Formats: sequence, structure tokens, C-alpha cells
Amino acid sequence: MWVAVDAMSGDYGPEGIVEGAVLAVREHGLSVCLVGDEQELLDILLKFDYDTEKIRIIHSSEIIGMNDSPSIAVRAMEDSSVVKAVRLVADKECIGVFSPGNTGATMAAALLHLGRLPGVLRPPIAAPIPREEGPPVLLLDAGANVDCKPEYLAQFAVMGEIYSKELFGLVKPKVGILSNGEEDKKGNAVTIKTFDLLKKLPFNFIGNVEGRDLYGSGRDVDVVVCDGFTGNIVLKATEGLAKSIFNVLRNSIRQSSLAQTGALLLKSTFNAVKKRLDYAEYGGALLLGVEGICMIGHGSSNALAVKNAVRVISECAKLQLNEQIKANLAEYKLLLNDSGGS
Repeated sequence: MWVAVDAMSGDYGPEGIVEGAVLAVREHGLSVCLVGDEQELLDILLKFDYDTEKIRIIHSSEIIGMNDSPSIAVRAMEDSSVVKAVRLVADKECIGVFSPGNTGATMAAALLHLGRLPGVLRPPIAAPIPREEGPPVLLLDAGANVDCKPEYLAQFAVMGEIYSKELFGLVKPKVGILSNGEEDKKGNAVTIKTFDLLKKLPFNFIGNVEGRDLYGSGRDVDVVVCDGFTGNIVLKATEGLAKSIFNVLRNSIRQSSLAQTGALLLKSTFNAVKKRLDYAEYGGALLLGVEGICMIGHGSSNALAVKNAVRVISECAKLQLNEQIKANLAEYKLLLNDSGGS
């Protein structure tokens, strides 16, 4: 099962992406198709020892930049690395695709060349957010759909519940709606209507949750749904806060000899915390609801992130995640229709 990797679109060039592909081959025995400038990628691969039968290169001559218009660039730059990587999935040569480039371009290419799963109204981005204990909280939508209808959010909940069951091993994931209070009637018109829809579905819906619940500081929740505008702000704020906390700790330790001594004693603890909060441990965020597996990575994705992205994509294919999403959406649609819902 080959995984397509857009090797050219990251912030720091293809070096770390190629290294991540090599790690996926070495540590997990996976097969990776690198898409990008053939000569440049070959030159980088010469630095590594790997099974040459498990990495191949598809040449592309163009790169869609972070500031390019996604819809225009995807149609105009057919030889771009992200478009060619997505088309490998569309042509059934690869099971999934990972790109650390322009998020909008990756989504546009996926929708154009892969299409949506039957019954999916809008594909959401599902972003894992680390919390104090246990597996991450799954936040969706994390940026794909700025404006949402209640029916979209209900579908996000269905897809998120399946993701949490299969990839995080949760038996009955707790599903909540991100709102400005826990009370049933809190929120705007969209979240209140979504609340009514989710009450009719046979999963562990716990109602409204607040921002603090995402990190394990309040109600216990596993899947949190919201519109992409709110979700993207939450995601970026979370990343910024985590980075600021570590910077404050690092600067405080440097300024105090006593703190330096304590830091040496707690080095393993600090490293464990950093690992738990590192986005690279999860590879990236899946764009759920499209044919094939599509993962969107951080622009600064390093080798660890790429390795884990390839691993997660392979796991999703083995678990037949998309087949389960299709089956559950069809079942839940019938239940909503039978109960007088949308």
C-alpha cells in the first residue's frame, strides 16, 4: 500500500520530508511515493540507507505556494507536487496522500480529484489536540468550512466518533458541541439546532462543552464539533499557547542557576511533556469525508511528522475508515429521517 507524499510544499524544503519517508520505510515497513523535483529528491535520498523498493519518485515541476489562490492554482498548476500526489490516490496508485503545503490547495485538489464520500455534505479537518491524560481530543472542523449548517456539524460528529473509536481505541467516545456554556440552550442558532439533531443519534452525546474542556480541565469529552472558523482559531491559539509556555519555562531556567539544576533533574519529565504536546506525534490532521485518505500537515512538518503521517494514513486504510464513515452516515440519516429530523 503506497502512500503519496508531497515532498516540495513544506516551509523548509524537501530534506526533512524525505528523511521522514525513509523513517516510515525503516521503522514501519511502509511504502512511500515522493512527489517533487526528481533530481533534487534523488540527491537527498543518497544520504540515507533504505529499501529502494519501498520508495519511488514521481517528478513534478511546479510548487503551489502558501500565498497562492487554492482554487486557481490547483486548476492552473496541474504539474504541481500536491496535485500530482492527490491524483495518485484518485488513480488508485496510492491509498492516501500527505501534504505539508497550502491547506486550501490540498483541500481543493482533494475535492476536485477525489470527490466526497457518498452522503457527505462537507468534509471537515479533524485535528487531534493533546490533553492532560489519555488520547487526544478530536476537534472538527479545524478550518475547512468557515460557515456551517447544523446538518454539517452533525455529520462531523458522526465522522469524529468513528475516528476516535478506530484510531484512538475508544469504545464509546464522548461527543460534545463547542459552545459558550454547558447549558442545553447556550450557543448560537446553529449550535442549538445541532444539539437537537445529535440528541437523536445513538452515540454518547454529552451536550455542550466549553473551551477548557478541550484540554482535560473540565468535562470529559473525546470529540468536539464546531464550525471551521471557530475551530481554526482554537487550533492556532492552542499551538501558540503551548509554544509560549515552553519559551517561558526555557527562559526562566536559563536565568536561574537553581532552576537549571532542577531542570536537569526533571529533564526526562520535560521531554515527555514536550512529546505529548508535539503536533508531529500525530502527523497532521485528516480531511475526513473524501474518497481516499488525505492528511494535511503543518507547514513546518519535520521528519517525525512525516513518518507519523505515513503511518496514520496506512492505519486508516487498513481499518477501512472511509467504509465505516459511509455506513454510519447512511444509518444515521435514516434515523434522523424516521424521527422527523433533517
